[in-house]
Parts: sequence; C-alpha cells; structure tokens
Amino acid sequence: MVENTFNNPLYFENRELSWLEFNQRVLDEAKNSDNPLFERLKFMSIVSSNLDEFIMVRLASLKEQLNVGINKPDIAGLTQKQQIKKISARTHKLVDEQYSHYKRSIVPLLKTKGINLIHTKDLNEKQKNYLEEYFTEVIYPVLTPLAVDSSRPFPLILNKSLNLAILIKRNGEEVFATVQVPAVLSRFIEIPNNGSKHTDFILLEDVMKLFMQRLFVGFKVICTYPYRITRNADLTIDEEDTQDLLIEIEKSVKKRKWGEAIRLEVAYDMDERLVNILKESLSINNKDIYYINGPLDLTFLMKLYDLKGFNHLKYDKYNPSTPLDLLGEEDIFEVIRRKDVFLHHPYESFAPVVSLVKRAARDDKVLAIKQTLYRVSGESPIIKALAEAAESGKQVTVLVELKARFDEENNIQWARRLEKSGCHVIYGLVGLKTHCKITLIVRMEEDGIRRYVHLGTGNYNDITAKLYTDMGILTCNEKIGADTSAVFNTLSGYSEPPKLNKLTMAPIGLRKKFMMLIEREESNAILGKKAKIIVKMNSICDPGIMKTLYKASSAGVEIELIVRGICGVIPCIEGVSDNITVRSIVGRYLEHSRIFYFYNDKDEEIYLSSADWMPRNLNRRVELMFPIEDQRIKQRIIDILGIMLKDNVKAKIKNGEGEYLKINKKGKKVINSQEYFSRFAQNIMKEYTVEKEHDIFIPIKKNHK
Repeated sequence: MVENTFNNPLYFENRELSWLEFNQRVLDEAKNSDNPLFERLKFMSIVSSNLDEFIMVRLASLKEQLNVGINKPDIAGLTQKQQIKKISARTHKLVDEQYSHYKRSIVPLLKTKGINLIHTKDLNEKQKNYLEEYFTEVIYPVLTPLAVDSSRPFPLILNKSLNLAILIKRNGEEVFATVQVPAVLSRFIEIPNNGSKHTDFILLEDVMKLFMQRLFVGFKVICTYPYRITRNADLTIDEEDTQDLLIEIEKSVKKRKWGEAIRLEVAYDMDERLVNILKESLSINNKDIYYINGPLDLTFLMKLYDLKGFNHLKYDKYNPSTPLDLLGEEDIFEVIRRKDVFLHHPYESFAPVVSLVKRAARDDKVLAIKQTLYRVSGESPIIKALAEAAESGKQVTVLVELKARFDEENNIQWARRLEKSGCHVIYGLVGLKTHCKITLIVRMEEDGIRRYVHLGTGNYNDITAKLYTDMGILTCNEKIGADTSAVFNTLSGYSEPPKLNKLTMAPIGLRKKFMMLIEREESNAILGKKAKIIVKMNSICDPGIMKTLYKASSAGVEIELIVRGICGVIPCIEGVSDNITVRSIVGRYLEHSRIFYFYNDKDEEIYLSSADWMPRNLNRRVELMFPIEDQRIKQRIIDILGIMLKDNVKAKIKNGEGEYLKINKKGKKVINSQEYFSRFAQNIMKEYTVEKEHDIFIPIKKNHK
C-alpha cells in the first residue's frame, strides 16, 4: 500500500477563495434579521471595507505575479490566472448579493425606522431650494472640476476616492470631465421635510449631480455618473538596500495612492461612452468593471451607524468587567507576584494592561519598560504612558512595526513622538514583521530585580480591545521574564537568536514546535491512546501544517478547528480528514484569539500565541507562543473552547464541499458563545458586588434603659 503524502490539490481550498467565503459569512450577518438594524448596517460596511483591502492587496499581488510571468499552481492546483478568473466571478456574485440586499431590505427597513434615503426625483421644491443653497455655500467652493482634452491629460484619480464622470458638450464637441466627491464633507446630507417624524437624507454625490451644470457654464452637461477605482496598495520595499526604513516607508505609502488600477466601480446604468473612456484611460479589463446598482462604496454606512438617537437599533451597550483575577485588588504588581493573571477581552476590560503601563511609568521602583507595538489607537494612552516614562528618566524601548499594513502612517507618527520623548525606538529586523504582543517591566524590589510581563494574542489598542476577542496573561514567572529579555535583546541588537525556556519564537522554532505537538498526538493515536487537538485561530493555509494535520487525522487524532477566516483544510475527506471538523464563528466581536490545545495523553497542554497557521506567520514574522501552566487558567481556557464548540447561533460548520452551513438547533440548547462569555463576565461582577455588600459590618443598635 502506497503511503498517502497528502499532496492531492483536491484536499485543499485556495486561500483567496476561502477568504471570499469568510466575507460571505460577514454579509450573512448583514442579512441576519436577528441582528439589530444598525448592526446590520455595520456588517454591510465591513463587507465593503474588507473587499477593498482584499482587492488592493491580494488580487493586486496575483496580477503583479502574472505580469512578471509567474503562473504556477498553488497547493489547491490553481494558477495565478485561474485564481484571478475565479476571484472575479465570486466577487461579482458577492457584490451583486450585497447590493440586492441593501436595496430590497436595508433601505426599506431604514424607512420604517424613520430614516429615509431619498433620490433627487423625490425632492419637493422647498427641499431643492435648500439643497441649492447648501451646494452654493458648502459644496461648490470645495469642488475642482477637471476636463480632459488634447491639452489636459486624464488626471490621476486617488485610490478609493468617489468621483463623478461627466460628459459635457459645446459647439458639437463632446468632452470628458471628472470631479472628486469631497471626502472632507459628510457623505449624507440631512434635508428639511416639513416637520415629518422621519429624517430625510440625500447623498452628497446626488446633490452634486443635481447642480452639475453650475460647474460647466457655457457647456451642456449631457450626463453624470459616479465611479470609483481601487488601486494596487501592496507595498514593495527593498529593506536590504534601505538606509532609513522610516523614510522609505513614508515614500511607499504615498505611492499607494497612485498604484495600478485593479478595479473600476461604476453606476449600473452609466453611459457606455463614459465607461469606455474610463476603461481606456485606466487600462482596465471588462472583468474588472463592477456595475453597481446602488450607492458606490457602502463604507459610508458606518457613519450612518453613528447617528444619534438610534441606540435602540444597536446591540445593548456592553461595559467590559474587571478581570476575574483582579476583582477587589488594588496593587497590580502585588497580584502578579502572587499569581498569573488571565485576561479575556473584550468581555473583561483591557484597562488593566493600560493601567500597568501607566503605573510603571510613574513607579519609582521601575527601571525599564520594553514593548512591541503593531497597531495602536489614534489617541493611545499606552503611547502617552511610555512617553511619560521616558521623560521621567526611565529606560524605555519600543519596537514600532512600521510595516503594519495600512497603519504605516499612524505608526510613523507614533515612532517620531516616542523618539522626541526620549524613548529608544527600533523598527524590528530586516525582512521580518514583528507581530508578537509583549511588554516587559523591570522593577527593583526589596529582594532584587523582578520582571513583570504581559503576553497577548492581540494588539495594544484600547479601541479594538473592545471589539476583538483576545486573551493574555500577566506574569512574573522568572523563566518567562528571562525569555522576554532575550527576545527584546534579539530584536534591538545583534544578539544571536536565544535559546528560550518557555516561549517559542517564529521564524526560529515555532513551526518545528507546532509540528512536534501535532505529531505527538499522532504517535499517541497510533498507540491506541486518546489523542485530540483543538485549535482556534484566524487563518490556516500553511501547506506543511495542513498536511501534518491530515496525517494525524488519518492516524485517528480527533481535530477540532475553530477558524474565523481563511481555512485551506477541507474536512470529511475519507481516509484524509474524517476526524477533522472546521467551524467559523462570526458575530458581534471579531474573533482574534489564537488558542492551541493538545490532549497529550491526559497531561493537557494549552498555548496562546500571536501567530496563525500561515506561511507569513511562521516564516516571515516575529511571533511568540507561550504556555499556560497555571492549572486554574488552563481549565478556564479549556472551558472557553468547550463553549465555542457548542455555539449553534453564530458558528457555521464547513462541509466536504467547502460550504459553511448553519447548525441545526432542533432539540439542542441554544448557545451564542459571545453572549455566553459576556453574561459570564457580568455575572461574576454582580456576584462579587453582592458579596462585598454583605461583607460590610453594620453594628447592631441596642436599647439601654
């Protein structure tokens, strides 16, 4: 019998098509009538935003490869050319479904809730007069119409900007013109409606179309239609020959605005003459033109979501609770000295992480703070605390990852601000992104130097920590502290890759560690022992890991994968993946934690990590995986995984054809894992509050004669 090497392309799903199916699951949430209406708007906006990034990066990369002659089959057997063709077909279908639902369901539902998105044909005379005044005073001064003729070439159109294509005529000659819809103005404009209970809005581009003739005095405006282009935004930087990475990335970010046009979106009924002009001027193929039956760029719905007075159409506000391990505690350093602290965001607050850095910045006993920053918020309290620590004379070292895609400009600003404060700012290792999430605080205490460490699965971003599910620990474990120092020395200097005690680091040993852990379960299964793996992550598409999982599955290892997005693994293949299940959870919060469970012949092991099972994480990024050794925390994470595996509301199961299907709830207890964890955290807080109230000593008053 020939041993299965698991190289058959039919065993794998293409990475890009798998991602598009994830975006379909996001769209399904926009269509889900169980979700509040304004949350459905948000999901609809996220679909568009996700697709923009996918086209700017993934599709653009495939086209670049094809342009330089690369057309090799991937692990699923698809060449670049075949992938582009399939992506185009799937994306067109996805967009058509998105807009069909927007027009047929979302817009009518908004109207029933008092929000009316109206067209110019529905305006009454009073509203037209109001808009004409608004156009004159607010819109007109901002506009810059650009005509194209023999002396004026086709202008550079900004990436993702919304524009109007206009056909004008004078003396029998037709001329093309374009004007950008100004992003500095609100996309939707409220207009008076004679005291009606509902609120009328009109889109900015529709107002511009209504008064377009004002921009072309002496010409006849034949027609006006919106269009939008998406450009290649995948930065290519030769780090080896770069003297100053910060300056080089600044230059590249600017080029992103003017990369090759990858997609053209136009109004579904755009005049064919305008389509041809845009197509020729932008060098766009027919398959890359999207005819949109509705407003272009639905990301504006996120702004509509922020309208005041509609909280009843959103999820109930959730206030993260104090982490279970910190309830009733005041001195965070004392708590960490006593025990490891587990953090489960966003159900439990991210505030303790911020507070730890703030406290360290002001603590006279703290000598040094070291931290990696990948994505931070606009007004990051952590950045302020690090700057304060440096200004007070502490040794502060910050690794700012300049190559965090689409956060480059933000991170450059933070890097410069931190440098001005006196921080040592480093930009990581050549050729690698630093993606690990780690903080080290060095403190002089009565019994000597002690190192306090935070390790997490998510970014040091106080905003996304309320929206993403992540996990982390606070510890002063000596071996982890020593490992953390070694990692920072490697990142900041010329230290050889360290031999670590507890942590595992990519790209040095993380792949090897994962392989060993999977193969150990396989060996146990071959010996007839129970063998089980549970993994929760964002994406899995690494060929080596997937083949190792198939080998383990065929040996009898039970493997349960909870994968939010890309999943190249196909379950239910006879003799290959019979023992593998794949599910995806898409809900109110973005699933972001990476958890790894191995049964290990009853001696269960749990690891958390910043890494997914993707080639980029294991080969081209600095990632960390850390063990959970505190039995109390280990059991809590095992319980969390158990709840996720029982989710039958927001989870979908992948079948052998690659489809994600709803779970039949008939006869089963209904479990929404995200709601469960929210309730759990809140109930713990309530129980603690009640206990504290009962602890209050109330003296008994006695009557004395």
